[in-house]
Amino acid sequence: DYLATNTHPAVHKAAIAAIDRFGISASASRLVAGERPQHGLLEQKLASIYEAEEAVCFVSGYLTNSTVISCIVGPKDLVIHDELIHNSVLAGIKLSGATRRFFRHNDTADLENILTSIEGEFERILVIVEGVYSMDGDVAALPQLINLRAQFGFWLMVDEAHALGVLGEKGRGTFEHFGIDPAGVDIWMGTLSKTASSCGGYVAGCSPLIQILKAHAGGFVYSVGLAPVLASSALASLSILESETHRVAQLRENGKLFLDLAKRAGLDTGPSAGYSVVPVIVGDSLRAVQLSNELLKAGVNALPIIYPAVQEGMARLRFFLTSDHTSDQIETAVQLTADILSDLVERKVGLASLDMQQVAKLFT
Repeated sequence: DYLATNTHPAVHKAAIAAIDRFGISASASRLVAGERPQHGLLEQKLASIYEAEEAVCFVSGYLTNSTVISCIVGPKDLVIHDELIHNSVLAGIKLSGATRRFFRHNDTADLENILTSIEGEFERILVIVEGVYSMDGDVAALPQLINLRAQFGFWLMVDEAHALGVLGEKGRGTFEHFGIDPAGVDIWMGTLSKTASSCGGYVAGCSPLIQILKAHAGGFVYSVGLAPVLASSALASLSILESETHRVAQLRENGKLFLDLAKRAGLDTGPSAGYSVVPVIVGDSLRAVQLSNELLKAGVNALPIIYPAVQEGMARLRFFLTSDHTSDQIETAVQLTADILSDLVERKVGLASLDMQQVAKLFT
């Protein structure tokens, strides 16, 4: 809910109107009887954001990645992804049967080494990155990736789940952030559950790509269409993104304030660029959980990410900023985090303080 549209009156009005007219469910696959006017309107809006020829929506962000990747590549192909890519991408690669390799996080030189070493071995190569990485809050090196695309001829897919509504003056995402022609990316993917305050996923790109997905992607062909109320809510949220760009500016200010205060307080924010996601890396998984619990008691909701989601020693709390957060709330959250974490360290709260049986219980 980066732009706080989840409680916006216009979004609620659109949702109620959709329920009054269409009920709740689309009830069937869009290829059978599940097509509703909102689907087309939403896809037109998404295509316009990315200056793409067409777009298509799916009922789940996770399903979008898994079904799209498994549809467009196969056993004779190679998928190369950032090592911190979302699990949905890994699921899609596994379903596709394609060969999988990864490059070091945001390291385009490492990607280039891989591309050089495998040139000519595969029919097609797909490279996948995230616009804003959901665990670390840093931004993909899109200009360098597009240069490599021109050199090696691979397909480039960018997951904008945490970038749409966040990056760029108008919140259009990673391409606007860097001032790049969006046509330099073959597949723009994103979710409708963040900035769009709804549920589902989408892909924007050229017409042949979208037509192939609508005809062959199992998650579209055999799945129920997006609920009309969800499509209407997402469409209303994206309209607010276009008409109320001050929300994007306020989000950027809030993210910068949080990051600056956190660094000043001595908190480890990793490589975060201070946009929508700012982690506070704690290290110890038990300490991260305890920090989260004590923050919640104090009125701050920041959930822990622990092993095996991240390596042991890299446990963290993820803070998600919205345009509605006030400077007082941000200052309070940072100060409480610093104070509680300092106390936990002083008290030596962590896995090292437990015996092996207690540790085993935590991870089973």
